Amino acid sequence: MHAPTSSRPATKKSRKAFWLKQLHMWHWMSSAVSLIGLLLFAITGFTLNHAADIEGTPVVTEKAAQMPPALLARLKAAIPDAEKAPLPPAVADWVEASFPVKASADAEWSESEVYLPAPRPGGDAWVAIDLATGEASSEVTSRGWISYLNDLHKGRNSGGEWSLFIDIFAFACLVFAITGLFLLQLHSAKRKSTWPLVGMGLAIPAAIAIIFIH
Repeated sequence: MHAPTSSRPATKKSRKAFWLKQLHMWHWMSSAVSLIGLLLFAITGFTLNHAADIEGTPVVTEKAAQMPPALLARLKAAIPDAEKAPLPPAVADWVEASFPVKASADAEWSESEVYLPAPRPGGDAWVAIDLATGEASSEVTSRGWISYLNDLHKGRNSGGEWSLFIDIFAFACLVFAITGLFLLQLHSAKRKSTWPLVGMGLAIPAAIAIIFIH
């Protein structure tokens, strides 16, 4: 009689096949989720690195409007004790309807004026309301699409929803990188240049940082 054949090699092979399948699945899923974001952040990484060479020309738009007396009275009645506070909801709605700004930020209150800053990606904006006359004026500055995308890269004045997207995108990139590292490990036996290339990816930026950045 022959001794039973050991199942260990088969078990080891099936375990490797299982993890290989899992890694491939998570790798392609995370790459699909992060693909557009990676393209955006790669392009804006280049434009930010050369911001001085491709700086856009600011375009400034000014506008004026007259606040209705009833709203002005409500605004005066809402003057807070603090120097900064949000606009009353009805006033905020009127500001957004009258000017191309969002009135969600805290306004700066003084005895004669309410000043609402409204920064945005790729530009800036503000609205000033005279408490004596109800005259409102705004100035909106746009620096173009490159500046807009650069600010999205930095998360500058982009709001909570964009901040949440960056967190999700960063997690997807982390999954993409970690699963890619394990896939490199699984295939490295047949690809002798794997770890030298990975080492170069670490050594080159480290050497530049140590030697040239002071």
